[in-house]
Parts: sequence; C-alpha cells; structure tokens
Amino acid sequence: MESIWRIATGQDPNREDYEGIEFWSNPERSGWLTKQGDYIKTWRRRWFVLKRGKLLWFKDQSAAGIRGSTPRGVISVGDCLTVKGAEDVVNKPFAFELSSGSYTMFFIADNEKEKEDWINSIGRSIVQHSRSVTDSEVLDYDHRR
Repeated sequence: MESIWRIATGQDPNREDYEGIEFWSNPERSGWLTKQGDYIKTWRRRWFVLKRGKLLWFKDQSAAGIRGSTPRGVISVGDCLTVKGAEDVVNKPFAFELSSGSYTMFFIADNEKEKEDWINSIGRSIVQHSRSVTDSEVLDYDHRR
C-alpha cells in the first residue's frame, strides 16, 4: 500500500535521477542515517548511499544491495550549496543539514564521528560535482589580450 501512495503522490524518484549509477556496488559512503520526512516531518531511519554525486536512500540495507531496486529518494549533491552541523536547528545531537537554494534536508547520524564522516564525504562530493562554475563560464584572461 505504501508504494502505491508514493507513486500516487509523486514521491518515488525519477529513474533518470539515478540511471547508470550502480549504487549496489562500491559506494563512496553508505550507512544508516535518520532523515526528516519531506511532507510529514517525522524522523525515519534509512540506509543511505553516496555515489557519483548522488545521495540515495532506501528503506533498508538489503534494498540498496539489489540491482534494479528503486531508491526511496535521490539528491543530486552537485545542486547543493552547503552541508553542515545542525544540532542547534533541530535540537538533536549528531544532526546535520544539506542545503540547496530551494530546500534544506535534515539528517541525524548515530554518533559524532559518523556525522563528521558524512559531512566530509558529502562536502567532497559537492565540490567534485558542483555545477556552480562550468568550463565555458571560466574566463581565460591570458588569452583575451
């Protein structure tokens, strides 16, 4: 029943958002995080996978290990601007936030080390996959003289 609700409300991610990403094999980082819901602001524990600039989440670890399974959600970290601690914002220990210009998502790690590891991994991925400046937008002043 839940999957029908997710499809009817458009909550399942678009397949194009994660097409070609073998999330079940050698992720850059994976593990349990508690995520605040998008619509109903309850906290749910989900299995997260970071790979090739995408942060994907699944109901459990076994779903992430199956080729062809559908993630519960996908974030393109290249569209994000910041990842930082957020204990003071959500009033929960080991909390952090991931923000773009249009949304902020909140997560809770199991401990301080896990929080810092996720922030560092996502931060590196933001830098590697950022679309803030493309090669065509970089001015080459040496060749413009």
